[in-house]
Amino acid sequence: MAQRAGKKRRVTAIHAKIRNKRKDWNHKTTTRLVREYDRIVVGNVSSSKLRKTRLAKSVSDAGWADLKQMLRYKAISLGIEYREVKENFSTVTCSDCFAKSGPSGLSGLGVRDWVCTCCGSVHDRDVNAARNILRIGHGTPIKGILPL
Repeated sequence: MAQRAGKKRRVTAIHAKIRNKRKDWNHKTTTRLVREYDRIVVGNVSSSKLRKTRLAKSVSDAGWADLKQMLRYKAISLGIEYREVKENFSTVTCSDCFAKSGPSGLSGLGVRDWVCTCCGSVHDRDVNAARNILRIGHGTPIKGILPL
């Protein structure tokens, strides 16, 4: 029994170390972002809803909710504009011509780069979504993607 208790303490210590590293990274990253930018726009991704999907482990591991919370309070405390926008269809909507031509569904999650069938632009899935979210945050509406 003593050996098992020792292993439990070791596992607890390892988890605490990982949690502290994540918190430190989140603090440093959010501090850098609020110092470099005068407007911060983020998608309204709900980590609690994603925990119920097959992405649960990676979502929980990333600490998205903590990152967004830190970013929000630091931005507000420094007087920086902070907005959350709906990110529906942001990865499949072309950031150049606004056509919904990107890969969709569960099978589309693995496609990192795609070509718009309407205008021929080549997009990285994450960069394209970030451009669409930023555009909405600046007040430029995109059909199908709305601000909160």
